[in-house]
Amino acid sequence: MALLGAREATMQRFRPMLAEFELTEQQWRVLRALASADEPLEVTEVAARTKLLPPSVSRIVARLADHHLIERTTVEHDQRRATLRLTRKGRGLITRVAPHSERIYAEIESAFGPARLSRLLDELQYLTAIAGTTAGEPAGEAS
Repeated sequence: MALLGAREATMQRFRPMLAEFELTEQQWRVLRALASADEPLEVTEVAARTKLLPPSVSRIVARLADHHLIERTTVEHDQRRATLRLTRKGRGLITRVAPHSERIYAEIESAFGPARLSRLLDELQYLTAIAGTTAGEPAGEAS
């Protein structure tokens, strides 16, 4: 319940800035991973840093690319692989939101521990999707 309360308080503060892109926590985790990287990352590297499954990261990357927050560059010798980096627009969003959200996220993370927080966020996303299916929405459409 503490995590849900902290999540809601955080989202209430930053929803106006994130509403333009309708970002979820998982999408924000991908943006944070790319922002903290010194060089472009591949999907598998983003998945490892965010503790998300590669298929989920691929879907998130597609959505973030549609919003021009990240760019994908294919690897010349393997067109199926791509490197990911923030666009100027994505970096601008991180710059506006991160100083505030990072402090709050760090407080929540220290209270729960990084591994437990990651599991709780994944479980929260799963429960949100389940709630959407029981309310007549297809899974994955719930927010």
